[in-house]
Amino acid sequence: MALSSSLLRRLLRSSTPVSSSSSTASSILRATFCSSSSSSAPSPTESPLSSVFGDGAEVSNVPPLTAPKLFISGLSRLTTDEKLKNAFAPFGQLLEAKVITDRISGRSKGFGFVRYATLEEAENARQEMNAKFLDGWVIFVDPAKPRQQKPAPRPDTDSSHTGFTTNKTVGWCG
Repeated sequence: MALSSSLLRRLLRSSTPVSSSSSTASSILRATFCSSSSSSAPSPTESPLSSVFGDGAEVSNVPPLTAPKLFISGLSRLTTDEKLKNAFAPFGQLLEAKVITDRISGRSKGFGFVRYATLEEAENARQEMNAKFLDGWVIFVDPAKPRQQKPAPRPDTDSSHTGFTTNKTVGWCG
């Protein structure tokens, strides 16, 4: 959906520049809008964006890797184990690539795991594949957290040996 040039002019006119940085921002907006609306193909001098955050974006609060296993979120429902393996194979020796699926429907839950032979390979894959497109969806790569054991289920003291529960209410409320 493209905005008309008259609507863009009205929007740019209505925003009053407070400082030189906002006038610079509006000129950048004009240049971006005009260049994107004039031609559908990118110019050969512009590099296509391969990341949502732009190329070379660094995130400062990323936890360090402690194991060579990575958690991949944001996967398309159409992504299979094979597609995940092919996407992460160029970064090192891939030991495992698994998309987690629903037990009943068999469809992807939208996340998966990959495991490499070394921490260096996993770190390289995390840096290269984080916020990239895979099957048309933006994926995010994070360190996998160790699986926590679920506590054992408590025995139900209110049920009989047949599986029925008894109501121990005394008296009538009504």
